[in-house]
Amino acid sequence: MNKLLIALLVSVGITGVAHAAGDAAAGKSKTAICAACHGVDGNSAIGNFPKLAGQNERYLLKQMQEIKDGSRPVVEMTGMLTALSDQDMADISAYFASNTVQIGAAKADLVKAGEKIYRAGIESKGISACTACHGPNGAGLASAAFPQLGGQHAQYTEKQLKNFRNEERNNDPGKMMRDIAAKMSDKEIQAVSSYIQGLN
Repeated sequence: MNKLLIALLVSVGITGVAHAAGDAAAGKSKTAICAACHGVDGNSAIGNFPKLAGQNERYLLKQMQEIKDGSRPVVEMTGMLTALSDQDMADISAYFASNTVQIGAAKADLVKAGEKIYRAGIESKGISACTACHGPNGAGLASAAFPQLGGQHAQYTEKQLKNFRNEERNNDPGKMMRDIAAKMSDKEIQAVSSYIQGLN
């Protein structure tokens, strides 16, 4: 696991995201169109739209750049970023990153299973603990553009894990998430996604 993490960090360092300095105050005035799905402060009210509040700025910018250039297809975002400059996207990323995510609640019957996967992985399947890249409280690793997970909608997390598993999403460094999700059952994905929703 340590070798994998080191390899990923080196890869991210070499291929790093172009990162303009974002201005959160300027970004706030550019998010009117985002608010319809993601909420005014980035805390979306609908489970299939991700919460952006508190998300790592570098990760947000990477996703926006990849959605705009088509390397991460997201049907709901079609055309939304077309008119935005790199500076606009950096400012929007800075704004959402500056806000606080609202933590949800995990389903009581899934907490034990979800926590075990998140904190210990599934050794029998060769699945690493989520904490290795996303931290014990789900804060992620900003320097490597690994996303904050804590508080994210279970519905959205579950969808993304299944997209990675099905190779419908492929913008993960070194195929890390695709390799992990490919080994997970629907029940395991559901449990860890629920646990993440209540994680802080």
